[in-house]
Amino acid sequence: MFWTRLISGIILLIIAVGVMFLGEWPLLLILLLCSLIAYRELTKPLGCSGWLEGIGLAGVVSYYAAVYFSTDKVMLLMCIVAVFLAEMFCYVVTFPKYQASQVTSAVFSFLYAPVMLSFVYLTRMSELGQYLVWLILISSWGCDTCAYVVGKLIGKKKIFPVLSPKKSLEGCIGGVLGSAFIGGIYGYFVVEPAFPDNQVYLTLAFICAIGAVMSMVGDLAASAIKRNNNIKDYGNLIPGHGGIMDRFDSMTVTAPMVYFLALLMI
Repeated sequence: MFWTRLISGIILLIIAVGVMFLGEWPLLLILLLCSLIAYRELTKPLGCSGWLEGIGLAGVVSYYAAVYFSTDKVMLLMCIVAVFLAEMFCYVVTFPKYQASQVTSAVFSFLYAPVMLSFVYLTRMSELGQYLVWLILISSWGCDTCAYVVGKLIGKKKIFPVLSPKKSLEGCIGGVLGSAFIGGIYGYFVVEPAFPDNQVYLTLAFICAIGAVMSMVGDLAASAIKRNNNIKDYGNLIPGHGGIMDRFDSMTVTAPMVYFLALLMI
């Protein structure tokens, strides 16, 4: 199991680094594929099916088309509102086939995975995106690694004993500090040499620290959904990891956080 998980993790990392480096349509296609799968992984345990799910899947494709082809961010907002209105229309015309909770879950699933993951692309294609996009990986997977190592070494105090029994306070602190440290090192040795007039390493360290906090929120939120619905994993697509949502749960909230913090601070 360990080796399966390790090999899968290495392959995922290679793919992630490759498409983030390339940007443009290769990154968008990978994110679209992940978003479609993640949306399906969320709607299944939440009880969304039929037309509600179909509208959401069509909405994901439409939204990513707008992300790629439109330079006007208002179009993205219009797509999000259109998906909501389409789900409401379906709810009304098919009443009483669906419950209000199913409609809510369909819209939630659309926002939680596809829309949030799109910020990886939006970050990569921003003005300094070739440098900023790596903060998402540092804040999410870097935090996971640091938290795991620190938790294994000195973790004692369980911070979420019901939701996530293996998580410790020491591990969480280690994840945040580790991400901040990696982000600062990355800023100092990679970003600043490219922009010698800007000292941004402390800013990048701060962004990674906040991103790390949010990555743990994303991880715990995804775990809470699984516990609410009595499932172990969202899927079995990735050997040793589970589904897309099992592996990218932290990135879904880290990506928009990095995007907006970078927009405000850099």
